[in-house]
Amino acid sequence: MPRHFDDVQLGSIELFCLAVEFASFTAAANAAGVTPAAVSRSVSRLEERLAVRLFVRTTRHIRLTDAGRSYYEQCRQALAQLVDAEREVTGRQKAPSGEIRISAPTPYAHYRLLPRLAEFRLLYPLVKVTVHVSTRNIDFAEEGYDLVVRGKAPQDTSLIARPLEDAELVIAASPAYLQERGTPASLEDLQNHDCIQFELSSSGRNVPWLFVDKGKSLSLQTSGNVTCLEDYLATITMARHGAGLVQAYRFVVQDDMARGSLVEVLRDYGGASRPFLLLYPHARHVPLRVRTLIEFLTDHPPLTSPSRY
Repeated sequence: MPRHFDDVQLGSIELFCLAVEFASFTAAANAAGVTPAAVSRSVSRLEERLAVRLFVRTTRHIRLTDAGRSYYEQCRQALAQLVDAEREVTGRQKAPSGEIRISAPTPYAHYRLLPRLAEFRLLYPLVKVTVHVSTRNIDFAEEGYDLVVRGKAPQDTSLIARPLEDAELVIAASPAYLQERGTPASLEDLQNHDCIQFELSSSGRNVPWLFVDKGKSLSLQTSGNVTCLEDYLATITMARHGAGLVQAYRFVVQDDMARGSLVEVLRDYGGASRPFLLLYPHARHVPLRVRTLIEFLTDHPPLTSPSRY
C-alpha cells in the first residue's frame, strides 16, 4: 500500500485539529508544546495540499470555512480511530473511553435513550456522550456522529441498521375533550374530531395515523386545527389540555393514561406500531466505546409497555 501522508503531514493534521478545538493557534501551540508559528505553517501546508482555505483569519480570531469544518470532522474521527486502534493493540484500552455523538428523535430520546445513556455513563464513566435530539436527517461524515436512532431503514447501503424496538401506537384524548366532543367508535368518526397533527421537518408532511382493522394494516391522513412542528411531545401536551385526539407511542402516554389525564380510544383498531432502529456507518474499525454502546442498546430491550387498559 503506497504512503499518502508523511510524518509532517500527519503532524499538521493533529495541529490543525487542535487549532479547531481551541479556536486559537496560540492555545493549540501551547497544548502541543510548539510555537504558534509552527501551527500556522502546518495549517498553511494543509491548505496548499488541499487547495482550499481551512480558516478565515483575522488579527484576533480564526474561523473555520465550510470546507475546513467538513475536513475537521473527518480528521477528528480518523485520529480518534488511530488512537483507539493503538490502545487496543497495546492493551491499554481496558475500558471504553472518549466521545460518542448520537442523535435520536424526541420521543425515543426522552423516554428510552436518555435514561439508558445515564445508566451507560455509570457503567462507563470514561465515555463522554453528546446527544442531539431531533428528527432532522444527520450526515454522518459531515457532522461527525457515531450513531443515529431513526424510525425507518435507510436507503443508504453504507449504513448498518440494528432494531431497537417495535413501538405500539395508541389513540388518546383528555376526558374533557371526550366529554365535549364525544368518544369516537369507528375510524369514520375521526372525520368529526380534531386530530392533532405532527409535521415531519424532513418532508414537510403530516405523519399519517396507523391502525389495524380486522387484521389489516391501514394508514390514514387525519385532519385537525392544531399542527406541531419539530417537537413531537408538543402533541401530547396539546392533547393533555383538551385540544383533540392524538396518536402517540404507548410508552410516551402510558403514565398519562394510568393517571387519567388521557384516555385511550379506538382500541378495536389498535395494534399498529412503528420501529426504531440504531444506524451507524459500515467501518473496518469501530471504536471500542461505540461498539460497547451499540451492544448495550441492542442487548437491553426496553421495559415492556403495560397491557391495554
